[in-house]
Amino acid sequence: MINNKEKYSQLIKTEAKRLGFLYCGISKAGFLEEEAPRLENWLNQNRHGEMHYMENHFDKRLNPTLLVDGAKSVISLLLNYYPSEFQNTNSYKISKYAYGQDYHFVIKEKLKELLDTIQSQIGEVSGRAFVDSAPVLDKAWAAKSGLGWIGKNSNLLTQQVGSFYFIAELIVDLDLEYDHAVTDHCGTCTACIDACPTEAIVAPYIVDGSKCISYFTIELKENIPTDMNGKMDDWMFGCDVCQDVCPWNKFSKAHNEPLFKANLEILSFTKKDWEEITTEVFQKVFKNSAVKRTKVEGLKRNINFLK
Repeated sequence: MINNKEKYSQLIKTEAKRLGFLYCGISKAGFLEEEAPRLENWLNQNRHGEMHYMENHFDKRLNPTLLVDGAKSVISLLLNYYPSEFQNTNSYKISKYAYGQDYHFVIKEKLKELLDTIQSQIGEVSGRAFVDSAPVLDKAWAAKSGLGWIGKNSNLLTQQVGSFYFIAELIVDLDLEYDHAVTDHCGTCTACIDACPTEAIVAPYIVDGSKCISYFTIELKENIPTDMNGKMDDWMFGCDVCQDVCPWNKFSKAHNEPLFKANLEILSFTKKDWEEITTEVFQKVFKNSAVKRTKVEGLKRNINFLK
């Protein structure tokens, strides 16, 4: 006989699939014991650079029951963004996740619909949706929910589809059937460590965020350090190197989310086009894009550093 936990969990996973999510895994909400010392060491060693928000809400970051009253389950979801078309080879590079519309809005809508379905099918369930929008250790929860393992580049990896996907969560006050973590399949591979242009992967499974190209091009508000000259590999927004070289990403398949369809101007622009970008063009090209976060001044700073 199927119990309610099993029935509800199945309902949630079926609905997640209908909404276009790659995978859905569920884990019991509680304190992340293993992650606590890791996060503390990472912060103490200033691996977060100028990302001071990482120091905030330390307890909430490790315990979702402090974020959502009565939280019992963390529902983790993966949404593919791997593109079918890529940028012009004579171009400054933008991370693949930013080719289409801003993922925050796309995923928030899907999570809202998933929560609505849970509430209409199951009854009074309280919950909150999270997409990079609060102190939630999404990779840790996804790994705990059996969706993959955290690789040497600190990204969540899967044997089925690699790592080009977004991670999001619904934290709910509903008891569900919980999934189990999977084993690590990085083995002796060091492709990501060897390929990182700025040597940001300082040891297997440890990334110094303050040395990462994504940090320099998106998070850092001051000038990019001069010792990074010649090391940025033409990345003007984000960086995909450690994912591009990961052997598991040979299994990446193109997404089928219409809103992530690549903006053709992003794909066709040459270095010269980017160097001449105006505020008007920036606003037009990146109107609904995650790149807006860096603002035109930030993008120009990055391009000038690469020239």
